[in-house]
Amino acid sequence: MYMEIIDYIRQTPLLSTALSIALILVVSYLINRLAQKGVERFIRRVIKRSHFKSSRDEQQREDTLISILHTGLGVAIWTIAGLLILDAAGVDIVPLLAGAGVVGVALAFGAQSLVKDFLASLFILSENQYRVGDVLQINQGVSGLVEKITLRLTVLRDLDGRVHYIPNGNIELATNMTMEFAQVAMNINVSYDADLDKVESVINEVGKAIYNNEKWSGVVLEAPHMLRVDSFGDSSISVKVVCKTAPIRQWDVKSEILREIKKAFAAEKIEIPLPQRVIHTKKS
Repeated sequence: MYMEIIDYIRQTPLLSTALSIALILVVSYLINRLAQKGVERFIRRVIKRSHFKSSRDEQQREDTLISILHTGLGVAIWTIAGLLILDAAGVDIVPLLAGAGVVGVALAFGAQSLVKDFLASLFILSENQYRVGDVLQINQGVSGLVEKITLRLTVLRDLDGRVHYIPNGNIELATNMTMEFAQVAMNINVSYDADLDKVESVINEVGKAIYNNEKWSGVVLEAPHMLRVDSFGDSSISVKVVCKTAPIRQWDVKSEILREIKKAFAAEKIEIPLPQRVIHTKKS
C-alpha cells in the first residue's frame, strides 16, 4: 500500500514537487523556531547579571540581542529555504549562485541605505545606546517605547499607540530617556505675593513625604525638592522642582508630585496664579 503511494508520487512530477516544497517549508519553519529558542536560551545564559547595575538593564540588553539575532537568523534560514524551493521546482540555481557576486556589486550601489542601516545597527548594539523597553526620542522628533530593534529598523510605539518604523541609518540623534535612571524636572508657578522660603519649605516637605512613602520605594530615588527660583513671569514666579527616579517611572512620579503640591499649597494658602493682564484706559 505504502509502496504504491510512493510510486504514484514519484510518477506524478507536479505532486512530487509540491510535496518537496511543502517539506522544505515545514522543516525551515521548525529550524527557525528551534534556532530562535536556542539563541534566546544561549543569550539568557551568557549575559552575566554582575555586568549591569540592575536586573532591568540586564533584561533589556538580553531582549535587544535576541531581537537582532532572531532577525539575522530568520533572513539566513529563509534565504536558504528559497534557494532549495527553486531547486525543487526545477530551476537551476548554480547560475544564480555564480552570478551572486556580480549581482552583489550591482546591489551595493543601489542598496547603500541598507548597508548604512546594517552598520548603524551594529554600533547601536555594540555601544548599548538603547535597548528594547527604553523610551527614546529620535532626531529631536518622534518619541516612544522601543518595541523592537532589527538589523534595519528601530520600532517605536508612542503614547497614542502609533507605531513608528525608523531606519537605523537615519538616526542621527537618539535621546534615551530611561538609561540607568530618569529625572523629573518641572516648573511650579506661584504668585508674586508668596513667601518663597515658605514655598521651598512646603515643596521639600511634600518631597520627603513622597520619598518615605512605601508605595514609591525603589521608584523615587531621591526626595523631590526645590532646586532654585527659575524665572519671573508676567503674573507669577517660576520655581524649579527636581528629583531622580527609576527608569521609565518619571511620569508617574511627576504626576504624584503635582497632585501633592496642589494639596499642600491649598492647605498653606499659597496661590498658583492664573495669567493676568492689566489694561489701562485713557479718558477722552
